[in-house]
Amino acid sequence: MAGARGAGCATAATRARPGKRPPEPEPVPEPEEAETSSPRTEEMRVQGGDEYAEDSSDEEDVRNTVGNVPLEWYDDFPHVGYDLDGKRIYKPIRTRDELDQFLDKMDDPDYWRTVQDRMTGRDVRLTDEQVALVQRLQRGQFGDVSFDPYEPAVDFFSGDLMIHPVTNRPADKRSFIPSLVEKEKVSRLVHAIKMGWIQPRRPRDPTPTFYDLWAQEDPNAVLGRHKMHVPAPKLALPGHAESYNPPPEYLPSEEERLAWEQQEPAERKLNFLPRKFPSLRAVPAYGRFIQERFERCLDLYLCPRQRKMRVNVDPEDLIPKLPRPRDLQPFPTCQALVYRGHGDLVRCLSVSPGGQWLASGSDDGSVRLWEVATARCMRTVPVGGVVRSVAWNPHPTICLVAVAVEDAVLLLNPALGDRLVVGSTDQLLSGFTPPAEPALQPAHWLEASEEERQEGLRLRIRHGKPVTQVTWHGRGDYMAVVLAAPGHTQVLIHQLSRRRSQSPFRRSHGQVQRVAFHPVRPFLLVASQRSVRLYHLLRQELTKKLMPNCKWVSSLAVHPAGDNVICGSYDSKLVWFDLDLSTRPYRVLRHHKKALRAVAFHPQYPLFASGSDDGSVIVCHGMVYNDLLQNPLLVPVKVLRGHVLTRDLGVLDVAFHPTQPWVFSSGADGTIRLFT
Repeated sequence: MAGARGAGCATAATRARPGKRPPEPEPVPEPEEAETSSPRTEEMRVQGGDEYAEDSSDEEDVRNTVGNVPLEWYDDFPHVGYDLDGKRIYKPIRTRDELDQFLDKMDDPDYWRTVQDRMTGRDVRLTDEQVALVQRLQRGQFGDVSFDPYEPAVDFFSGDLMIHPVTNRPADKRSFIPSLVEKEKVSRLVHAIKMGWIQPRRPRDPTPTFYDLWAQEDPNAVLGRHKMHVPAPKLALPGHAESYNPPPEYLPSEEERLAWEQQEPAERKLNFLPRKFPSLRAVPAYGRFIQERFERCLDLYLCPRQRKMRVNVDPEDLIPKLPRPRDLQPFPTCQALVYRGHGDLVRCLSVSPGGQWLASGSDDGSVRLWEVATARCMRTVPVGGVVRSVAWNPHPTICLVAVAVEDAVLLLNPALGDRLVVGSTDQLLSGFTPPAEPALQPAHWLEASEEERQEGLRLRIRHGKPVTQVTWHGRGDYMAVVLAAPGHTQVLIHQLSRRRSQSPFRRSHGQVQRVAFHPVRPFLLVASQRSVRLYHLLRQELTKKLMPNCKWVSSLAVHPAGDNVICGSYDSKLVWFDLDLSTRPYRVLRHHKKALRAVAFHPQYPLFASGSDDGSVIVCHGMVYNDLLQNPLLVPVKVLRGHVLTRDLGVLDVAFHPTQPWVFSSGADGTIRLFT
């Protein structure tokens, strides 16, 4: 810019004196590198010479005449300003990438002193004087080389009295006349002293002031201003054991003395042994006196003391206010019926949708069908293996029982109840027409023979792997099966009307323990050992992953409304999940002493139950409110006992009656018990 101002001055001078011609500029010797330097740099070189040495009318001198206009305004234009003739100054075309810049940096020895002029967009090579000026400014020095900041100061006025004054001005009149302003100030001060508004300073008391450093007990003392001052605890007063003549019961016997000597110093009740002396004069000097005094000093200044505010809370207020169990009736309270007949432990049971019949499966290789009201065994169906799971079809117009035996699922028509329903079920199964080209399926659907049909068997679904659980969808057409095999085919879904089987998962997330259909939405809950996953069947994606914080999940149940899930575990925990609240447990109940085998919700009443290996069934009140801001109310209301422990196993399965507040339990003692 200095060069631009110089050029402007030269132009103005040329216009002001049209009659005179400026002197010719002297030729300046240029080094060889001057071919690459811009005219602006050449102009900086001749700054020290004549200001008219260079005329701004030179054609090669490119100057940007935009003034104080921000250069950001030209970002979207191909030019960067205008020269003295009003022509555009175009931006140089920069098509050089980083590799070209690196080669220039390696090849050009003056690359480090080349900068870009923002006014013209061109590269400018700095001269040695400009580089030295930049280096001086970076070091915090003055720009001018010849300026000496440490030159001696010149005294323009000396302290010597001289004959000739500096100024010969006569003295002012106010210098020898009393000031009226000062007279007014003095009169005001005299008036204030007379009125007593201004008191004279009191002389200081020369006697020294002493403070009592040990008066800490007095809150009004000097140390009382420390708000958090905590006085040190006093030493305990000596008791009878410290006496020189203690009672005989305080003196240790020889066995107590040996035991005291063998103990660690930190474990001893007393850090000394009581002794008896005839008189106070015979008491020797205490050997640990200095050590105890030193430890006391360490306790005083090394142990931090903190004031803890004692909260006066009534213990009754800490107990949650739960309603009384008798206010939460109805719920089962006593044992009403015992269903006897199985020869081995009863692993599973299921109640018909109407609540009139009960199906149970046992290790004796049979499925028994009972009448609920009379505990009478209506039918016994031998299946030839251990029955792992039994599930009655929940649809009221279909009379089917699914039984999991070894590697197959048997579909039985128990032929109980309404004959029209029994006939329509057989008609539904017989109306199936197989497709012309059977598709490849993970399971085989087999029709029952005539002998098996006489016993009630209608269909057999073979899987090739042991089946551990079977459960129905709420509409009665789909059922889910859990297989005891590694891999992604642990869970299969069968469709009864089309006799189709499919494996919904492509990968495995551990050993599957239980599955359950969501009662309202198209969800499938899959419980593995450490987690419960919630899958959306239509979107075929994972919706939620619940973390029960249990070692091994054993059972699973879904609330009839669908927003809450409970699961039991083998480490005697019952975990309640609120799906709208969190993936972590809302409440963990530890009422059982041993492993939980089964959990169940009541379809209508706010009840849920859990069966355990301790032989008990605990019934809890679980009210879920329609108000989303109100948390569920969980209250244990009754502990039901009756099963006898057999082989360290107690209750193996629980199920609620669909309409009444009754609960069924099957145990390892081979009985089924109804609590009403």
